[in-house]
Amino acid sequence: MHKNPDKTMNRRLFLKRAASAAGLVTLPTIIPASVLGKNGMISPSNKVTIGCIGIGNMGTTNMNQFLGIPEARVVAVCDLDTERLKRAKQIVDKSYGNSDCIAYHDFRDLIARNDIDAVSIATPDHWHAIPAIMAAESGKDIYGEKPLSHNFAEGRAMCDAVQRHNRIWQTGSWQRSEENFRFACELVRNGRIGKVHRVEVGLPSGYSIRGWNETGQMDLVEPPPELDYDFWVGPAPYVPYFPGRTHWNWRWQLAFGGGQLMDWVGHHVDIAHWGLDCELTGPVEIKGRGDYNAHGPFDAPTRYRIETKYRSGVEMVIAGGYDEITMGTKWIGEDGWVWVTRGDRDAFPKNLLDTSFGPEDIHLYKTVEHRQNFIDCVKTRKPTITPCEVAHRSATPGHLGQIAMLLGRTLQFDPDTETILNDETATRMMRRPMRKPWHL
Repeated sequence: MHKNPDKTMNRRLFLKRAASAAGLVTLPTIIPASVLGKNGMISPSNKVTIGCIGIGNMGTTNMNQFLGIPEARVVAVCDLDTERLKRAKQIVDKSYGNSDCIAYHDFRDLIARNDIDAVSIATPDHWHAIPAIMAAESGKDIYGEKPLSHNFAEGRAMCDAVQRHNRIWQTGSWQRSEENFRFACELVRNGRIGKVHRVEVGLPSGYSIRGWNETGQMDLVEPPPELDYDFWVGPAPYVPYFPGRTHWNWRWQLAFGGGQLMDWVGHHVDIAHWGLDCELTGPVEIKGRGDYNAHGPFDAPTRYRIETKYRSGVEMVIAGGYDEITMGTKWIGEDGWVWVTRGDRDAFPKNLLDTSFGPEDIHLYKTVEHRQNFIDCVKTRKPTITPCEVAHRSATPGHLGQIAMLLGRTLQFDPDTETILNDETATRMMRRPMRKPWHL
């Protein structure tokens, strides 16, 4: 289904893959879920085997968390940067006191292993969809980073694949596993501030560029030997390499990411939806304005203000840089308000913060550690706290807001059919062509 970008496989690559395949026999004591039943039901004494695809910033964080979970076993790592790949293998091998971890250049080789139960995907946004769909098709459960997808159509395709193949999905929207956010959402869900009419979501603005600045200019050079740059660009439009194009800074380029808006939409907008009990729907009207950098390689919006309306009558404003909207999520109701962010919360009236919920109140999904929740659900086959469809709907205001800002007009959206109404140009922008030979 997904062809290799190289038309021929040279002998060295063939031997490398053959050696990797041979390495599968080095894990005789690990019994994967896949050999214990087609539904993945395993006993607590057995391990969920994991392959980590993309081991940069968040990928390494997730990998380290899985290494600390007794019921999990990281058996493979994959990255297009050989330095990162070598470092990741060393971390895994040191953690287990052996040299069993297999390092892969091509994620397809990792996914092809039938002794791996689950994958952790922490690639740049433009590389979320294809590995995730392939993993679902191969019967693997998936821990995927936020935002769910690089564009709307890819998110829909990912969720369809997860549902079609009955896979467990956990999104890296880890704020749901924090008591602070759950408590705030329970206040709203239980009507403690009355009917909600407005939500304010404050996100960061600007860029946090690493290893490059405007005075350095865009000096086009050959990619470093440790990075397979053509593969890294993958399905995105090809652009020349320069130092600072790839690691971390990909998020400030619309070909690969979505700026601070999409970097954070899977956190605070996700929490806004959780509190509103609208996790499986979306806005009906979207408009916005944004400042886009017209010069240089980084073209994601530096400032943005998106206004959305929901069928319930709730208006949600998502802003970074334009407004004095405080970082975090604030629900405003008829009888008061609740605000929450990382490490802090507030409310009016103040005594709401002393609320204790009784047995008749709404109690939201509770979990202590986000990646542990994923492992638990792989074993029990119960939904995670942030399944694929929920993550897709959380990203929707960001995807639609980006389109509205770029076009400079208001969009009408049907959240049931997930279609933009009466706007062919905007509809086309919900997906993107992929560079051959890559496709969904």
